[in-house]
Amino acid sequence: MPMTDQLLQDKFGRVIRDLRISVTDKCNFRCFYCIPDEDIVWKRRQDLLTYEEIIQLAEIAVSLGVEKLRLTGGEPLLRKDIEFLIERLAKIAGVKDLALTTNADGLKDRAATLRAAGLTRLTISCDSLKPEVFKQITRRDSLQAVLDGIDATMTAGFAPPKINCVVIRGMNEDEVADFADFARTSGVAMRFIEYMPLDNAHQWDKSMMVSGREIIERIEARHKLVPLHKDNPSETALKFGFADGAKGEIGIIAPVTQAFCGACSRLRLTAEGNLRTCLFSMTDYNIRDRIRRGDSRDELAQFMIDTVLKKEEGHRINEPDFVQPPRTMVFIGG
Repeated sequence: MPMTDQLLQDKFGRVIRDLRISVTDKCNFRCFYCIPDEDIVWKRRQDLLTYEEIIQLAEIAVSLGVEKLRLTGGEPLLRKDIEFLIERLAKIAGVKDLALTTNADGLKDRAATLRAAGLTRLTISCDSLKPEVFKQITRRDSLQAVLDGIDATMTAGFAPPKINCVVIRGMNEDEVADFADFARTSGVAMRFIEYMPLDNAHQWDKSMMVSGREIIERIEARHKLVPLHKDNPSETALKFGFADGAKGEIGIIAPVTQAFCGACSRLRLTAEGNLRTCLFSMTDYNIRDRIRRGDSRDELAQFMIDTVLKKEEGHRINEPDFVQPPRTMVFIGG
Protein backbone atom coordinates (compact mmCIF):
# COMPACT_ATOMS: atom_id res chain seq x y z
CA MET A 1 0.00 0.00 0.00
CA PRO A 2 1.21 3.54 -0.70
CA MET A 3 2.60 5.46 2.25
CA THR A 4 0.77 8.63 1.16
CA ASP A 5 -2.79 9.37 0.11
CA GLN A 6 -1.64 10.25 -3.40
CA LEU A 7 -1.09 7.89 -6.30
CA LEU A 8 0.81 8.30 -9.53
CA GLN A 9 -2.15 8.79 -11.86
CA ASP A 10 -2.21 10.45 -15.26
CA LYS A 11 -4.86 12.74 -16.70
CA PHE A 12 -6.47 9.80 -18.49
CA GLY A 13 -7.09 7.96 -15.22
CA ARG A 14 -4.32 5.40 -15.60
CA VAL A 15 -2.56 4.53 -12.33
CA ILE A 16 1.17 3.83 -12.46
CA ARG A 17 1.99 0.50 -10.79
CA ASP A 18 5.14 -0.46 -12.72
CA LEU A 19 8.50 1.35 -12.63
CA ARG A 20 11.12 0.29 -15.17
CA ILE A 21 14.60 1.20 -13.89
CA SER A 22 17.51 1.26 -16.33
CA VAL A 23 20.75 0.79 -14.41
CA THR A 24 23.13 1.22 -17.36
CA ASP A 25 23.09 2.20 -21.01
CA LYS A 26 25.90 -0.25 -21.81
CA CYS A 27 25.26 -3.52 -23.61
CA ASN A 28 27.60 -6.23 -24.82
CA PHE A 29 25.33 -7.13 -27.77
CA ARG A 30 24.80 -5.01 -30.88
CA CYS A 31 21.30 -6.01 -32.00
CA PHE A 32 20.70 -4.25 -35.29
CA TYR A 33 17.26 -3.02 -34.22
CA CYS A 34 18.71 -1.31 -31.15
CA ILE A 35 22.42 -0.39 -31.28
CA PRO A 36 24.01 -1.69 -34.47
CA ASP A 37 27.02 0.61 -34.21
CA GLU A 38 30.17 -0.57 -32.45
CA ASP A 39 31.37 2.99 -31.81
CA ILE A 40 28.91 4.02 -29.13
CA VAL A 41 29.64 6.79 -26.68
CA TRP A 42 28.35 5.54 -23.33
CA LYS A 43 27.34 7.75 -20.44
CA ARG A 44 30.05 8.67 -17.97
CA ARG A 45 29.86 6.88 -14.63
CA GLN A 46 29.22 10.16 -12.78
CA ASP A 47 26.26 10.84 -15.05
CA LEU A 48 24.51 7.62 -14.01
CA LEU A 49 22.31 7.38 -10.97
CA THR A 50 24.08 5.82 -8.01
CA TYR A 51 22.49 2.81 -6.36
CA GLU A 52 21.58 5.00 -3.38
CA GLU A 53 19.76 7.42 -5.70
CA ILE A 54 17.93 4.57 -7.43
CA ILE A 55 16.85 3.15 -4.07
CA GLN A 56 15.60 6.56 -2.91
CA LEU A 57 13.54 7.08 -6.07
CA ALA A 58 12.17 3.53 -5.93
CA GLU A 59 11.09 4.08 -2.32
CA ILE A 60 9.28 7.27 -3.32
CA ALA A 61 7.59 5.58 -6.29
CA VAL A 62 6.41 2.71 -4.09
CA SER A 63 5.06 5.21 -1.56
CA LEU A 64 2.98 6.59 -4.45
CA GLY A 65 1.49 3.22 -5.38
CA VAL A 66 4.08 1.49 -7.55
CA GLU A 67 4.06 -2.26 -6.86
CA LYS A 68 6.37 -3.67 -9.53
CA LEU A 69 10.01 -2.83 -10.16
CA ARG A 70 11.94 -4.07 -13.19
CA LEU A 71 15.68 -3.58 -13.70
CA THR A 72 16.73 -3.07 -17.30
CA GLY A 73 19.58 -1.65 -19.34
CA GLY A 74 21.29 -1.72 -21.70
CA GLU A 75 22.35 -4.97 -20.12
CA PRO A 76 21.80 -4.72 -16.34
CA LEU A 77 24.24 -7.52 -15.51
CA LEU A 78 27.04 -5.23 -16.74
CA ARG A 79 26.43 -2.89 -13.81
CA LYS A 80 28.86 -3.81 -11.03
CA ASP A 81 27.37 -5.40 -7.91
CA ILE A 82 23.80 -5.42 -9.23
CA GLU A 83 23.01 -8.00 -6.53
CA PHE A 84 23.50 -5.28 -3.89
CA LEU A 85 20.86 -3.11 -5.55
CA ILE A 86 18.46 -6.05 -5.86
CA GLU A 87 18.86 -6.89 -2.19
CA ARG A 88 18.01 -3.33 -1.17
CA LEU A 89 15.05 -2.99 -3.54
CA ALA A 90 13.63 -6.34 -2.42
CA LYS A 91 13.40 -4.99 1.13
CA ILE A 92 11.20 -2.02 0.23
CA ALA A 93 7.81 -2.56 1.87
CA GLY A 94 5.12 -2.65 -0.79
CA VAL A 95 7.18 -4.15 -3.62
CA LYS A 96 5.21 -7.15 -4.86
CA ASP A 97 7.38 -8.01 -7.86
CA LEU A 98 11.07 -7.41 -8.57
CA ALA A 99 12.16 -8.49 -12.02
CA LEU A 100 15.14 -8.13 -14.33
CA THR A 101 15.41 -8.16 -18.12
CA THR A 102 18.69 -9.55 -19.49
CA ASN A 103 20.30 -10.90 -22.63
CA ALA A 104 21.47 -13.78 -20.37
CA ASP A 105 25.09 -13.66 -21.51
CA GLY A 106 26.85 -14.40 -18.22
CA LEU A 107 23.64 -15.36 -16.42
CA LYS A 108 24.73 -19.00 -16.07
CA ASP A 109 27.14 -18.10 -13.26
CA ARG A 110 24.93 -15.53 -11.56
CA ALA A 111 21.38 -16.89 -11.52
CA ALA A 112 21.74 -18.37 -8.04
CA THR A 113 23.16 -15.17 -6.53
CA LEU A 114 20.43 -13.09 -8.16
CA ARG A 115 17.79 -15.30 -6.60
CA ALA A 116 19.50 -15.20 -3.21
CA ALA A 117 19.53 -11.39 -3.40
CA GLY A 118 15.75 -11.35 -3.67
CA LEU A 119 15.02 -11.15 -7.39
CA THR A 120 11.51 -12.45 -8.12
CA ARG A 121 11.76 -13.35 -11.80
CA LEU A 122 13.69 -12.94 -15.03
CA THR A 123 12.88 -12.01 -18.60
CA ILE A 124 15.45 -13.10 -21.18
CA SER A 125 15.92 -11.82 -24.71
CA CYS A 126 16.55 -14.41 -27.43
CA ASP A 127 15.71 -13.67 -31.05
CA SER A 128 16.81 -16.90 -32.69
CA LEU A 129 17.53 -20.54 -31.91
CA LYS A 130 19.87 -20.78 -34.90
CA PRO A 131 23.48 -19.78 -34.11
CA GLU A 132 24.05 -18.10 -37.46
CA VAL A 133 20.82 -16.08 -37.30
CA PHE A 134 21.41 -15.18 -33.66
CA LYS A 135 24.82 -13.82 -34.63
CA GLN A 136 23.33 -11.92 -37.59
CA ILE A 137 20.84 -10.17 -35.31
CA THR A 138 23.04 -9.54 -32.25
CA ARG A 139 26.49 -9.32 -33.89
CA ARG A 140 27.62 -11.77 -31.21
CA ASP A 141 28.21 -15.54 -31.24
CA SER A 142 26.53 -16.07 -27.87
CA LEU A 143 23.47 -18.26 -28.42
CA GLN A 144 24.78 -21.12 -26.27
CA ALA A 145 25.52 -18.72 -23.41
CA VAL A 146 21.92 -17.50 -23.58
CA LEU A 147 20.50 -21.03 -23.60
CA ASP A 148 22.76 -21.92 -20.66
CA GLY A 149 21.45 -18.86 -18.85
CA ILE A 150 17.86 -19.96 -19.39
CA ASP A 151 18.65 -23.39 -17.93
CA ALA A 152 20.52 -21.83 -15.00
CA THR A 153 17.51 -19.65 -14.19
CA MET A 154 15.32 -22.66 -13.55
CA THR A 155 18.10 -24.60 -11.81
CA ALA A 156 18.41 -21.69 -9.38
CA GLY A 157 14.75 -22.06 -8.46
CA PHE A 158 13.16 -19.30 -10.50
CA ALA A 159 9.89 -20.01 -12.25
CA PRO A 160 10.37 -20.63 -15.99
CA PRO A 161 11.35 -17.22 -17.42
CA LYS A 162 9.67 -15.18 -20.08
CA ILE A 163 11.67 -15.24 -23.30
CA ASN A 164 11.35 -12.12 -25.47
CA CYS A 165 11.72 -12.56 -29.21
CA VAL A 166 11.50 -9.60 -31.60
CA VAL A 167 10.13 -11.07 -34.83
CA ILE A 168 11.66 -9.55 -37.96
CA ARG A 169 10.65 -10.44 -41.48
CA GLY A 170 13.43 -11.94 -43.52
CA MET A 171 15.40 -12.94 -40.44
CA ASN A 172 13.59 -15.05 -37.88
CA GLU A 173 9.88 -15.21 -38.69
CA ASP A 174 10.35 -18.79 -39.87
CA GLU A 175 11.40 -19.76 -36.31
CA VAL A 176 8.16 -18.76 -34.59
CA ALA A 177 6.78 -22.30 -34.47
CA ASP A 178 10.21 -23.61 -33.40
CA PHE A 179 10.12 -21.21 -30.46
CA ALA A 180 6.67 -22.56 -29.63
CA ASP A 181 8.21 -26.06 -29.55
CA PHE A 182 10.90 -24.66 -27.24
CA ALA A 183 8.19 -23.38 -24.89
CA ARG A 184 6.52 -26.79 -24.87
CA THR A 185 9.70 -28.68 -24.02
CA SER A 186 11.18 -26.20 -21.52
CA GLY A 187 8.07 -24.71 -19.95
CA VAL A 188 9.11 -21.11 -20.63
CA ALA A 189 6.67 -18.36 -21.57
CA MET A 190 7.56 -17.20 -25.07
CA ARG A 191 6.80 -13.55 -25.77
CA PHE A 192 6.79 -12.55 -29.44
CA ILE A 193 7.19 -8.80 -29.95
CA GLU A 194 6.39 -6.78 -33.04
CA TYR A 195 9.40 -4.92 -34.44
CA MET A 196 9.15 -1.28 -33.29
CA PRO A 197 10.77 1.96 -34.52
CA LEU A 198 13.39 2.28 -31.77
CA ASP A 199 16.65 1.68 -33.66
CA ASN A 200 19.41 4.25 -33.39
CA ALA A 201 19.99 4.29 -37.15
CA HIS A 202 16.31 5.22 -37.71
CA GLN A 203 16.05 2.59 -40.45
CA TRP A 204 12.85 0.98 -39.17
CA ASP A 205 10.76 -0.30 -42.05
CA LYS A 206 7.21 -1.40 -41.35
CA SER A 207 7.51 -4.03 -44.09
CA MET A 208 9.96 -5.86 -41.81
CA MET A 209 7.39 -6.04 -39.01
CA VAL A 210 5.57 -9.35 -38.57
CA SER A 211 2.14 -8.73 -37.08
CA GLY A 212 0.85 -10.46 -33.99
CA ARG A 213 -1.88 -12.03 -36.08
CA GLU A 214 0.64 -13.56 -38.48
CA ILE A 215 2.71 -14.89 -35.55
CA ILE A 216 -0.34 -16.68 -34.16
CA GLU A 217 -1.13 -18.13 -37.59
CA ARG A 218 2.41 -19.46 -37.93
CA ILE A 219 2.23 -21.16 -34.52
CA GLU A 220 -1.24 -22.57 -35.13
CA ALA A 221 -0.05 -24.19 -38.34
CA ARG A 222 1.76 -26.55 -35.93
CA HIS A 223 -0.01 -26.26 -32.55
CA LYS A 224 -3.57 -25.30 -31.66
CA LEU A 225 -3.67 -22.46 -29.12
CA VAL A 226 -6.29 -21.42 -26.59
CA PRO A 227 -6.60 -17.89 -25.14
CA LEU A 228 -5.63 -17.34 -21.52
CA HIS A 229 -7.01 -14.62 -19.25
CA LYS A 230 -4.81 -11.68 -18.37
CA ASP A 231 -3.81 -11.44 -14.73
CA ASN A 232 -4.49 -7.70 -14.89
CA PRO A 233 -5.67 -5.25 -17.58
CA SER A 234 -2.29 -3.53 -17.87
CA GLU A 235 -0.48 -6.67 -19.09
CA THR A 236 1.04 -6.02 -22.49
CA ALA A 237 0.81 -9.57 -23.84
CA LEU A 238 -2.16 -11.44 -25.24
CA LYS A 239 -1.58 -14.86 -23.67
CA PHE A 240 -2.23 -18.34 -25.04
CA GLY A 241 -1.80 -21.89 -23.86
CA PHE A 242 -1.54 -25.07 -25.89
CA ALA A 243 -4.86 -26.77 -26.56
CA ASP A 244 -3.37 -30.21 -25.91
CA GLY A 245 -2.35 -29.18 -22.38
CA ALA A 246 1.39 -29.05 -23.05
CA LYS A 247 3.45 -26.93 -20.69
CA GLY A 248 4.72 -23.53 -21.71
CA GLU A 249 2.91 -20.37 -22.74
CA ILE A 250 2.72 -18.06 -25.74
CA GLY A 251 2.38 -14.29 -25.51
CA ILE A 252 1.92 -11.74 -28.27
CA ILE A 253 3.07 -8.17 -27.65
CA ALA A 254 1.75 -6.15 -30.58
CA PRO A 255 2.35 -2.44 -29.91
CA VAL A 256 2.14 -1.55 -33.60
CA THR A 257 -0.98 -3.41 -34.74
CA GLN A 258 -2.81 -3.83 -31.41
CA ALA A 259 -1.71 -0.94 -29.23
CA PHE A 260 -2.31 -1.39 -25.50
CA CYS A 261 -1.70 2.23 -24.47
CA GLY A 262 -5.15 2.57 -22.94
CA ALA A 263 -4.20 0.36 -20.00
CA CYS A 264 -0.56 1.43 -19.65
CA SER A 265 0.65 1.44 -16.05
CA ARG A 266 4.36 2.12 -16.67
CA LEU A 267 6.84 4.83 -15.85
CA ARG A 268 10.50 4.59 -16.86
CA LEU A 269 13.60 5.83 -15.09
CA THR A 270 16.63 6.06 -17.38
CA ALA A 271 20.14 5.23 -16.26
CA GLU A 272 21.15 8.89 -16.11
CA GLY A 273 18.11 9.84 -14.06
CA ASN A 274 15.37 10.96 -16.42
CA LEU A 275 11.74 10.04 -15.96
CA ARG A 276 10.17 8.92 -19.22
CA THR A 277 6.42 8.51 -19.59
CA CYS A 278 6.44 6.40 -22.78
CA LEU A 279 8.97 4.49 -24.87
CA PHE A 280 8.15 6.91 -27.68
CA SER A 281 8.25 10.12 -25.66
CA MET A 282 10.07 13.06 -27.19
CA THR A 283 10.69 14.61 -23.76
CA ASP A 284 12.56 13.37 -20.69
CA TYR A 285 12.13 14.82 -17.20
CA ASN A 286 15.39 15.12 -15.24
CA ILE A 287 14.97 14.02 -11.64
CA ARG A 288 18.67 13.26 -11.02
CA ASP A 289 19.64 16.92 -10.79
CA ARG A 290 16.84 17.49 -8.30
CA ILE A 291 18.21 14.76 -6.04
CA ARG A 292 21.73 16.11 -6.29
CA ARG A 293 20.69 19.66 -5.47
CA GLY A 294 19.07 18.36 -2.29
CA ASP A 295 15.33 18.30 -3.02
CA SER A 296 13.32 16.73 -0.20
CA ARG A 297 11.44 13.46 -0.61
CA ASP A 298 8.17 15.39 -0.75
CA GLU A 299 9.55 17.59 -3.53
CA LEU A 300 10.78 14.56 -5.49
CA ALA A 301 7.43 12.84 -5.02
CA GLN A 302 5.62 15.92 -6.33
CA PHE A 303 7.94 15.99 -9.35
CA MET A 304 6.99 12.36 -10.09
CA ILE A 305 3.30 13.18 -9.71
CA ASP A 306 3.59 16.18 -12.02
CA THR A 307 5.56 14.18 -14.59
CA VAL A 308 2.99 11.38 -14.73
CA LEU A 309 0.29 13.99 -15.40
CA LYS A 310 2.16 14.70 -18.66
CA LYS A 311 1.95 11.07 -19.79
CA GLU A 312 0.87 10.76 -23.41
CA GLU A 313 -2.43 9.13 -24.35
CA GLY A 314 -0.64 6.78 -26.77
CA HIS A 315 2.47 6.28 -28.90
CA ARG A 316 0.88 7.27 -32.27
CA ILE A 317 3.07 4.86 -34.30
CA ASN A 318 0.35 4.46 -36.90
CA GLU A 319 -0.46 8.16 -37.17
CA PRO A 320 0.79 10.12 -40.21
CA ASP A 321 2.51 12.68 -37.98
CA PHE A 322 4.43 10.07 -35.94
CA VAL A 323 8.05 11.02 -35.30
CA GLN A 324 10.52 8.37 -34.14
CA PRO A 325 12.14 9.40 -30.85
CA PRO A 326 15.83 10.30 -31.08
CA ARG A 327 16.81 7.86 -28.34
CA THR A 328 17.15 4.16 -29.08
CA MET A 329 15.98 1.42 -26.70
CA VAL A 330 19.38 0.95 -25.07
CA PHE A 331 19.32 4.57 -23.87
CA ILE A 332 15.74 4.33 -22.59
CA GLY A 333 15.45 0.99 -20.80
CA GLY A 334 13.15 -1.89 -21.68
